[in-house]
Amino acid sequence: MPTIKSSYLGNLRTESEHLQSGTQLLTDAPVDNNGKGEKFSPTDLVASALGSCMVTIMGIVATRDSVSLDGLTWEVTKIMQSNPRKISEILVDFHWENPINDAAMIQKLKNAAKTCPVALSLDPEIKQTLKFDF
Repeated sequence: MPTIKSSYLGNLRTESEHLQSGTQLLTDAPVDNNGKGEKFSPTDLVASALGSCMVTIMGIVATRDSVSLDGLTWEVTKIMQSNPRKISEILVDFHWENPINDAAMIQKLKNAAKTCPVALSLDPEIKQTLKFDF
């Protein structure tokens, strides 16, 4: 059974529906690649997926160990290369206002982030640069 159903809407825009939840999202080609840039681009979604997956896996570990991740935020920067046009690097910069005072747990969370399914699925040529500000 499919997970996602998508369609092309024209003008370099797509629509995808997550079939289990009914949630929909739109993508546009970026301005620097003939698009409107009014929505996430497909490569933006890849970069966003990396950060979100890392935090999801950190959340699973934190929940299991009764640790709150309240105040954890992150910023993602996607770097594109040309010829061929593809993602060359994704930078994920994590910030945590009031991290726990437990060095072993902090390391466990960092390790969890680095081994999330998206991180492990991306081509090794895509550099993953992580900064943990905690």
